[in-house]
Amino acid sequence: QVQLVESGGGLVQAGGSLRLSCAATGRTFTNRAMGWFRQAPGKEREFVAAMSWSGFSTDYADSVKGRFTISRDNAKNTVYLQMNSLKPEDTAVYYCAAKRVFSGNIIPREYDYWGQGTQVTVSS
Repeated sequence: QVQLVESGGGLVQAGGSLRLSCAATGRTFTNRAMGWFRQAPGKEREFVAAMSWSGFSTDYADSVKGRFTISRDNAKNTVYLQMNSLKPEDTAVYYCAAKRVFSGNIIPREYDYWGQGTQVTVSS
């Protein structure tokens, strides 16, 4: 059974920080690029960040550059999203996803597996 499970969401004040985790089971994680997306109510799912299997390559949405950092621990089959200087507009459900190659990172349909999402709410 392939599974991605996110955790770490919650309620935080503007300017605060959260770290999201995404744990993968089975072969979901091996040799796969990982990405984070978010979806706010009434909006389309949007790309946040992605990282290659090796960890050497990363990609970020302009809206989060300099504030969010993606990382991974392949020994633990886990990818993280460190979110600093959070803003109310970062409020959304955050999803992690896995794909075979590190390209087309911003396109949701390029990803093969998705987690169930974790809610992040930033109050002003």
